Amino acid sequence: MKKISFLCLVLGSLAFGQTIIFNGCHNIFDDQNFVFTKTGVDAYNKGIYITTPLDGQPCGGLGSCEFKIQWNNTLSRWEFLADEGYGTFTNPNLIYYNSTGNNNFAQNPPAITFGTWVENTLFTSQSGGCGGNLTPSNATMTGDLHSTSLATSDVNADISKIQIFPNPVADVIRISGINNGQSIQIYNMTGQLVKSEVFDSKINVSELSSGVYLLKINTKNFQSHEFKFVKK
Repeated sequence: MKKISFLCLVLGSLAFGQTIIFNGCHNIFDDQNFVFTKTGVDAYNKGIYITTPLDGQPCGGLGSCEFKIQWNNTLSRWEFLADEGYGTFTNPNLIYYNSTGNNNFAQNPPAITFGTWVENTLFTSQSGGCGGNLTPSNATMTGDLHSTSLATSDVNADISKIQIFPNPVADVIRISGINNGQSIQIYNMTGQLVKSEVFDSKINVSELSSGVYLLKINTKNFQSHEFKFVKK
């Protein structure tokens, strides 16, 4: 039978090992977890996530499955793609796309609970179908995802306990209420990454120009929290 590979693209930082774990579409993919690792960012600073191992894992009668999630700037949406071939992703198939949870400022894809991940039946109906749009009842997707219009990813965490101060800030911004931080990124309001480093409760932002920024805090259990702050 023809080998089908699937590729999912997601936002994150390769340096800090950001990942997404997906389980769904059991008719085609089987009841198993697929781990997507961030391999870099595209021209719009959106994360690109590809399943590991790169050469795929056993996947029902389809042979080897490889997945990728990536941003489609032309259509302004995140897409879940399937590479039909040997991992080149030259002519991938569209499996899902998010129709309502997209955010141009978000650097990572939306969670299942945010917006609507629509099944592309033009492809999946030929292979047994995936059972419709992704929902918490038929699939799970965790990791480096955003779940609000502010692109804040928060997987079962109490974000109210996390604080950043002072705000506005002149030199050093402090973080409290988090004990499992792994990395931080700071983006300007055009979505450009301006600072990235290992997590610390004190971050020197004195070199930044005056303006509004977004601070993204990544944790060791693949959660992320985002806060806007003003640099004096």
